[in-house]
Amino acid sequence: MDRAAEISAFLRSRRARLSPTELGAPFDGRVRRVPGLRREEVARLAGMSPDYYMRIEQGRGGAVSLEIIDSIALALRLDTVERNHLLNLCGTPTPHHTPGLEPQRVRPGLYDLLAVMESVPAIILGRRTDVLASNRLARALMTDFQALPAPHRNYARFILLDPKARELYQDWEQVSEQTTAMLHLDVGRFPDDRQLAELIRDLREGCPEFTRFWDNQNVHEKDQGEIRFNHPSGGEFVLHYQTLLVPGEADQSVCTYYGAPGSSSEAALARLAGLTTSSPTPA
Repeated sequence: MDRAAEISAFLRSRRARLSPTELGAPFDGRVRRVPGLRREEVARLAGMSPDYYMRIEQGRGGAVSLEIIDSIALALRLDTVERNHLLNLCGTPTPHHTPGLEPQRVRPGLYDLLAVMESVPAIILGRRTDVLASNRLARALMTDFQALPAPHRNYARFILLDPKARELYQDWEQVSEQTTAMLHLDVGRFPDDRQLAELIRDLREGCPEFTRFWDNQNVHEKDQGEIRFNHPSGGEFVLHYQTLLVPGEADQSVCTYYGAPGSSSEAALARLAGLTTSSPTPA
C-alpha cells in the first residue's frame, strides 16, 4: 500500500465533510472551489503551521507525534476509530497494533466454543476479514466458507463478490460500505500485507460499487449492530450482532448473530437451525 497516498486521501476526505460555518470560521470572502475546510483552516484549528500540516497530509511529515495526531483529530472531529486509523497511517501505532503477518491459527478451545453454539451463528474473523472458523448455523445463514478455497474464505469477498449476498442482505449497500470501511482499518494496521492488497485489487475488479465505497475513506470496526436478512430458507428477519475480541490472539474476534428474545426473528433463526445437521468445523 502507498502509505502517503492513503494519508492524503483520508485527511482530504475528512476535511471535505466539514463546513467552515459549523465550526464558527468567519467568512473570508473567497470563493471555495472544493467543499469543506482548507488546509490552512485545519492547521489553524490544530495549532500548527499550514506548511507542517500540508507535509503531514501529503505523507511527508516523517514521524508524527501523538500530540500532533490528537490536535488534527480534534480539528477534524475524528471519532476514536478514525483517530486510531490516522495513528496507524502515520506510523504511530495504537496499543493493539501488531506488525507481524504470520499465518493466523485458531486455538482448539475456540472450535469447541463454536461447536456448542448450536442456536447462534458465529464466525471467527482475522486480519483482512478472513473467516478463520465458522459454525454450522453461520454457514447456513451466510455461505459455506469451509467449501470455498482457502484464499476465498473471506467475509468481505463474500459480501462484495458473491451474487447471493446481494439477495441475502436487504441493505446490501450499507453492509458493503461498512465492510469496505473495515478493510480501510487494516490498510492502516498492515500497510505491507500483500494478501490485503490482492484482496482490494480483486474487489475493485469484481464489484462495480467497491471503488465508490473505498473512495469515501470511511473506517469502521465490526463491533455491534443489526442486519436485515432475506434468507432463501428462513425468509425475512433481523439479527443483532456482537463482536468480541479474543484475548491473547492478535487480530482475532468472534462475531455472533442472534434474534431479539421472543421476536419472530429469533423463531426464524431457530427454524433455520433445525434445518442444519452438520457439525461445526474450521472454516
